[in-house]
Amino acid sequence: MWIESFSLALASPLSTARGEITERRGFLVGVDDTAAPPGIGEASPLPGWTESVEACQTALDATDPESTETFPDPSMTPAAAHAVELAGLDRRGRNDSTPLATTLRQDAFDDADAAVPQQVPVNATIGDADIDATVAAAESALADGYDCLKLKAGSQSLEADLQRVRAVREAVDDAVALRIDANGAWDVPTAEDALDEFAALDVAYVEQPLPASNIAGHRELRGRGVDIALDESLSSASISAVLDADAADVVILKPMALGGPLRATQAAARAREAGVEPVVTTTIDAVVARTAAVHVAAAVPEIAPCGLATGSLLADDLAADPVRISEGTASVPTGGGLCGSGFDSLRR
Repeated sequence: MWIESFSLALASPLSTARGEITERRGFLVGVDDTAAPPGIGEASPLPGWTESVEACQTALDATDPESTETFPDPSMTPAAAHAVELAGLDRRGRNDSTPLATTLRQDAFDDADAAVPQQVPVNATIGDADIDATVAAAESALADGYDCLKLKAGSQSLEADLQRVRAVREAVDDAVALRIDANGAWDVPTAEDALDEFAALDVAYVEQPLPASNIAGHRELRGRGVDIALDESLSSASISAVLDADAADVVILKPMALGGPLRATQAAARAREAGVEPVVTTTIDAVVARTAAVHVAAAVPEIAPCGLATGSLLADDLAADPVRISEGTASVPTGGGLCGSGFDSLRR
């Protein structure tokens, strides 16, 4: 198994609830010998959601591809586990000429017959700028074919956020879905006020209204006319714990943070069984992991719009993107594994 480090600058700094992100550091991992086609994986650690870069490298260095006992522990080093699992799945798919999405659906949903879609819906993400800039960004997204918009909130006052969301709702068709991402910024009274106002604006869901650790609080927020989606909570609690707590209507699944594309697809299947809708997003990954996330979304039957249009956040990338974002959809590569031989230029 070979390991190659990389560092990619963001097109512009990105503010998150966990601090500002200016670059994405990570590792490409490959399994390659003469007995089978090569496979490639990506580990892009994002502290707060995954292990540190240093812990990721330590876990990868200790991995022997011939001994599963040495494989990274998804609960401790999920980014490293993602890379190793993805490399094996890519190799398996290339060996039998089966796209990764098909393999994931067969394994996670026990569905050997249903064809995966050629494209999956994606949402546009709009930052927390002033009203005019927010409306302009929403109108631009609609012109690009998006019919689902996710608006960032929580860094301004609730009243300022409500004004922005009202202005967007007035500017777009009622058929356009609006999602709000608060990144855990509110306390319970503020979240309750927000949900009551958003219900009148036909907001589909609010993502992470409370801090990640407040699972019980999220459960109490359900049933106010706006669905509750959990994202950051899944970095500290397992998908099983969230589902058992009845704390969410929607779960935001990041394959990199869950330990691999198959683990993410299995989490989506468990959520569906519990009556909770899965949405697949990235952790601002490089092209290899983004492509895998598209396959995860395609493996989930009738998936809702997902947060997969994130390649433009990077100033540069590792290789040409085999996924085309157009008219609010992401194309699903059809070659074996991730995209056939599309990433062979990345081999060491």
